[in-house]
Amino acid sequence: MELVVHNISGKATSKKVKLDDSIFGIEPNDHAIYLDTKQYMANQRQGTSDSRERSDVTGSRRKIKRQKGTGTARAGDIKNPLFRGGGRVFGPHPRDYFFKLNKKVKRLARKSALSYKAKDQEIVVVDSFNIDTAKTKEVIHILNNFELSGKKALIVLSEGNSNLVLSARNIKGAKVIQAENINTYEILNANKILLVESSLKAFEELFANK
Repeated sequence: MELVVHNISGKATSKKVKLDDSIFGIEPNDHAIYLDTKQYMANQRQGTSDSRERSDVTGSRRKIKRQKGTGTARAGDIKNPLFRGGGRVFGPHPRDYFFKLNKKVKRLARKSALSYKAKDQEIVVVDSFNIDTAKTKEVIHILNNFELSGKKALIVLSEGNSNLVLSARNIKGAKVIQAENINTYEILNANKILLVESSLKAFEELFANK
């Protein structure tokens, strides 16, 4: 697949690039995408929710009423989960939601997601994203040139660009990431992916012989 290279003004240049079919043209594997997205979202969970059970609640263990003859249900101590202020039954406790996923599955998922985006024509190749100073207005103007105002845009770079990162971090829906750190969730979550031309080579190196 060939794509026209655009400049940051949103205009097409005379240059074209060919997308690697082994990365952008494979048969997508939906189950690999599901597993990788599930792991990514699980890793975002803090797992700090906690609750107090009977042993954690302050109170006497004295039996509050006799077992029989009261006409009501039997009850033990005041920590009974049925009472207000009692301990919680089967409540959440701090835990780690991480689970292992093989590297080959993760690579397959990322290539599948990129292939979906290429097929849906949601990938735009840009010659460069060099901006001299960190100004949010500049990045907003660039996104407007690509008709991405109010939409989710993923800007993929081949190397770090602090000015661009600082300029885009306050823009809702805009995300700047390096090619080596790209993940399936962010690929699929974006309405359009803006690839810097040099990032295509970074992708080839990332997925080379894998």
